[in-house]
Amino acid sequence: MPDARWGRQFRHMRAGRLDRGLINQLGINMNLRSFRIALCVAVAAGSSSLFASNGSENGPPGGRGAASASANVSTPSLPNAVPATQLSRAQIKLERATALADKLSAGTKSGGDEEKLRLELIGNLMRGGDAEFDAVRTASSLSEALSVSRGIGGPAILPASLGDAASDLVFVPVSPCRILDTRVAGGAIAALTTRDVDVTAVSNYSFQGGSSTDCGIGGAGSFAAVAINFVAITPSASGFLTAYPYGTTRPVASTLNYTAGAVVANLGIIKLDQGAAANELTIYSYAQTHVVADVTGYFVNPQATALQCSDTANTVVTIAAGSTADSAAPACPAGYTQTATNCESSSWDMPLVYSHNGSCSAKNNGASPASLRASRTCCRVPGR
Repeated sequence: MPDARWGRQFRHMRAGRLDRGLINQLGINMNLRSFRIALCVAVAAGSSSLFASNGSENGPPGGRGAASASANVSTPSLPNAVPATQLSRAQIKLERATALADKLSAGTKSGGDEEKLRLELIGNLMRGGDAEFDAVRTASSLSEALSVSRGIGGPAILPASLGDAASDLVFVPVSPCRILDTRVAGGAIAALTTRDVDVTAVSNYSFQGGSSTDCGIGGAGSFAAVAINFVAITPSASGFLTAYPYGTTRPVASTLNYTAGAVVANLGIIKLDQGAAANELTIYSYAQTHVVADVTGYFVNPQATALQCSDTANTVVTIAAGSTADSAAPACPAGYTQTATNCESSSWDMPLVYSHNGSCSAKNNGASPASLRASRTCCRVPGR
């Protein structure tokens, strides 16, 4: 297994290392020192790949600070950038969520319960919106942030808005795990050639030079996209890598740019082929190079889940003999929709005369007071 720190290195990506010409192609007018961007899923129509930037601090798996490379590569010419309108919101959201989780978990030991809590926080932030992110950002510790993100002691993280299965994807973070290492299996990718990679439904990635486990994604079935930290190791010349869905036309966008002899890493979110073939991903390299791929999470299509329902507390009204009265049930919790009004009389001599939208009415025809109880049944589709 790679050092868990390696999966966090993408937070150091800064556009200060990017060729200004590429920034201009994207049409983004931002301060280079503050601008951060990584390759994102091009799941929108008309694009199947992503644009990526090189990191300003990169290193080989298991360590930090090895040689990094500038993206200002003069030979060969870099591919054209994907238009800014096609950059995935998911990539930006993932970068923000991971950076905040890293900040709050700083000083905790890697692995074990601490790592699980960090991943949980990232997952909660990916399901929330800007308001929920701002609420979590004010936390002073990882435990406090988790409390807020779970809805305990602060605003609850709202479920993701589920709609178009091609764009409203749900992110599932995993501990960084190696699925490909050409130094161990397959050999370097030759110049101007491709290497196909099996990503989903794999129980053991050792045949690709990766982990002997399923990396926490093998049992997830077929999913739409994957977050991978790619590393180019000592390429023979300056060039680039492009990762894209298996069986599709290679896009004119790079996932990672490198220089000769360097060790360069970059995080990308790549759409996967959804066909019947065993492989879902293809990597193209301009120059001969070894490649390492460490998975950090995956994106699944929205899925219908079982309806979640509960009853509110009862509002109890005592009705005197010969009188009529109404009882209004408590409102449903935020995020839930009323599906039923529940009315209950404590006496056979007090029949219900009205029941609608949480309101119950009855007339007490008996000789003694009786109770009228009202509640609502509230439901939601949690989604996934």
